[in-house]
Amino acid sequence: MNHHRYFAGLGARTVECAIVGTGGFGRSFLAQARHVRGLTCRVAVDRDAAVAAGVLASVGVTDVAECADAAAARAAWDAGRAIAAADLAVVADLPIDVVLEATGNPEAGARHARLAIESGKHVVMVTKETDSVAGPILARMAAERGVVCSPIDGDQPSLLIGLATWAQVIGLRIVAAGKSSEYDFVFNPATDEITSNGVIVDAPGFGDWLEAGDRPWAEVIAARARLVPLPQRAVPDLCEMVVVANALGMAPDRPDYHAPIARVTELADLMAPVADGGLLEGNGQLDVFNCLRLPGEASFAGGVFVTVACDDDDTWQMLRDKGHVVARNGKTAMIGLPRHLLGMEAATTVFEVALLGVSSGAEKPRPVMDLTAHADADLPAGSLLVAEGHHHTIAHVSGRMTPARALSDDTPIPYYLLSGRRLKRDVKAGQMILCGDVDLDTGSELYRLRAAQDAITDWS
Repeated sequence: MNHHRYFAGLGARTVECAIVGTGGFGRSFLAQARHVRGLTCRVAVDRDAAVAAGVLASVGVTDVAECADAAAARAAWDAGRAIAAADLAVVADLPIDVVLEATGNPEAGARHARLAIESGKHVVMVTKETDSVAGPILARMAAERGVVCSPIDGDQPSLLIGLATWAQVIGLRIVAAGKSSEYDFVFNPATDEITSNGVIVDAPGFGDWLEAGDRPWAEVIAARARLVPLPQRAVPDLCEMVVVANALGMAPDRPDYHAPIARVTELADLMAPVADGGLLEGNGQLDVFNCLRLPGEASFAGGVFVTVACDDDDTWQMLRDKGHVVARNGKTAMIGLPRHLLGMEAATTVFEVALLGVSSGAEKPRPVMDLTAHADADLPAGSLLVAEGHHHTIAHVSGRMTPARALSDDTPIPYYLLSGRRLKRDVKAGQMILCGDVDLDTGSELYRLRAAQDAITDWS
């Protein structure tokens, strides 16, 4: 991606932003925005205006007005003050170019995106939970009003979409595309321990499988998975990859991914068809890996990758000699982007939508895959299922990535439509949770957006 294009439009005007949700992503964006030429973010919204004001102050913003209504917000804006509010509606009519939705709450994200679009603002969706359920309809609604609804650079969906489309533009044949899960698996050979996200577990015998040697990859990956007593699949990974699927038209070959514990240097071998010694059935698959490394080795940093076909042996031998990751059989290579900088990186998308009027994702995403809900334990009728915590997950409910279908009683429920709802009937462990199992709130913002998306989708 040639980011010089962003700077061609700078200087003509300043892009004005508002951030909704001042947690980790929102705060890092506010902090970085103060250093970005041509970008201003002096409006912050959170459930409590005092929280938003405190975050603005924490990144060095002074003279912050806490505003409870539109009139107060307008007066503060005209006076050149920064604004903290508890509701996007309070600031929606201000001359803001871009609204960044970063609450992580699927229902709030739906409301905020709708409000911003109806107010003629571009929307940058950090809240992938909303995007996974209704991203295509939001993009369409925005386009109909002459604005853009986009995923965001700094998070893996936008970065992977950008990497994959770059590969296509230069004529590479994509074999697979994917991302690293959020936290590395760091193996210490001296102690036979693995550390991940601050948790240390014993993994006796793991060192025997640190190097694959000449063993089949499927055998190596199965042994590593068996020896590591840690979760190896995460709902947020599936959620993010639904956004990618709906942008690129790609899909996984299994609904919960292969999710291997793998070293970066192994990806070209693993993310290849079974016929070529890899893990995948066919070509063009999406997947996720858990980055395995030793203490002191560089992390992939939650980055993204594509594997591509090596169509010219001489070229790829030259690139292998220069350090590029090429499979041991020479048939595939991995090209990676080993970073995602969260809010620090978001300015590129803000400029893309505001100055160029284009998305960092697809121009017209369409429903290809859904993130759906799988019962990992018996769930009795009446159970209240709520997505909670840093990863916005529902207890005893994991995710699956399944072909998108219109909502009906006998279709699997999108994961984040389930949040906050009660079961109408028992669901046994191992079953998909269906829409008909759930007391759905058909009046919710998210449900109404999804119903509208279903109504205009050609399901043939």
